[in-house]
This record gives sequence, structure tokens and C-alpha cells, in this order.
Amino acid sequence: MEKFSLELLFQIIGIGSASGLIYKDNTLFLIGDNSGFLYEYTLDSKNLQRHQIIENATENIPKKEKPDFEAITHFDNSLYIFGSGSTKNRNKMIEVNTKEKEITTNDLTDLYAVMQSFGEIKSDDFNLEGAIYTGEEWFLLNRGNGKSKKNVLFTIQGKNLINEFNILSNDYKLPKINGVRSSFTDAILVDNKIYFLATAEETDSTYTDGKILGSLLGRIDIKTMKIDFTQKISDTHKFEGLTVYQTTDQTIEFLLCEDNDTQVLESAIYKLTIDK
Repeated sequence: MEKFSLELLFQIIGIGSASGLIYKDNTLFLIGDNSGFLYEYTLDSKNLQRHQIIENATENIPKKEKPDFEAITHFDNSLYIFGSGSTKNRNKMIEVNTKEKEITTNDLTDLYAVMQSFGEIKSDDFNLEGAIYTGEEWFLLNRGNGKSKKNVLFTIQGKNLINEFNILSNDYKLPKINGVRSSFTDAILVDNKIYFLATAEETDSTYTDGKILGSLLGRIDIKTMKIDFTQKISDTHKFEGLTVYQTTDQTIEFLLCEDNDTQVLESAIYKLTIDK
């Protein structure tokens, strides 16, 4: 895949460090890695609503205290928001019913520990940044931006994520961008293919930010778990959110958000169009 177009679609004032987004019914649901809110942005009216999903929520939670929400997925009327697991206070999963606005908090400490053991990932290298839910199984992606560069796709089946689950894992060596190995930042399932984002960042830490060297899009066939293609889409952006916008027989349009690693409450939304 070489033919693609990337364009800035619009900006949303009031959200900073956007780390994930879901497009549904002409509405964007977004999270930020330093925020305690779920954001709901209606494209027609440009109206932005905030929904508190943790106690004492603020827009810019200090780094040592933040829940670090880095992944969001959905199924039916529920959104699932995952903490990265990169520190002990980042192990929560928040479930939000978008119809009733009911919020449930789950502690995934035990799941994350099993994932680390099964995937042979040291705790310092564990950094969940992508999630997919099909209604029957979960795909969770570890971002390999720690010292061991462990990009791992976990497949999780079972009745729940708390105490009754089975895990499979696949490791990936992703391409370098400008000399630095890229690492998973988000993913979405389209027609039995996992489309993923990966970013190259000049750091060996899941905690400390580094210089951004670009982002790529790739695709994994869930039947073979092999990568079909990767394509660099930027030399400068740290794209961390991916959702389907529109599809045709020939093309797929995605919406992307980027983590600007600042406290500025402004988020740019991009449209990426690729050939099928």
C-alpha cells in the first residue's frame, strides 16, 4: 500500500494530548492520556461535552498521578477505556454505556500481570496503547517503546477480563522510521484485518517522552497474524488514535488524533484515506 492521503480535517478546542477516539453516529468520543474525562464531540453542531469517568477529574492531571488512558474501543452501546498499565496507578478499565451514561470501573492489575508474564514483558516495558473488542474476544496491543522494544498483540478470550480469560500473544518487529524502531499506538478491526498505528519516538522509556520521528500505518491479517503491509504516513506526527470514518468499495477513510505531549487544550483531527 503506497497510495494514501493525509489531511487536517478540523481542530477541537478543550481537549489536550488526545490518545484515542471512536467515531459513531456522527459523533467522536475521545480520551486524553492526562485527563479524567471522556469527551463527546458532535460533528454537526461542533458541541463538546465532558463526562467525568474518575473521581476528582481534571484536564491536566500531574504525570505521577494520571490514570494514563491510552486505549479506547467499543461494542454495541458500550465504550471501554484502558489505562496503559505502565505504573501501578494505571491499571483501570472504565466501561461507559453511551445510552444510559452509566460508568463501571474495573481493576485489571491481575490481567496486566498475566499479560506481562505470558508475553515475557518486564513491568518497565509494559505499555498498553491499543484495544479492540469484537463482542467475543479482545485484542490488546503493547507498545514497544521500552528498552526491550516488545511490540506484542494479545488475543484474549473468556467470560471477562478479571478472573476468567485465556491469552494468546504474537510479537512483532516493526519498521524503523528515521533510524528509530516504531511501536504500536492504536489499532482497529476492519473486515478481519487489524489496521494499526505505530510511532517512532526517541526514548527507551514507557514513562518519559522523546523526540517524535514519525508515524506509520500497518495491517495484520487476524487469520495468519502476519503483517500485510506498513506505510509511513508522517515524519513529524505522533498519531495515537485511529477510528473508521467512511468506507467505499475502493477506499477506507480513517480519523486520527495525535498526542501533542503538552498541556495545551487543543486537539487536531486528521483524515487518512487509503486504497483497499
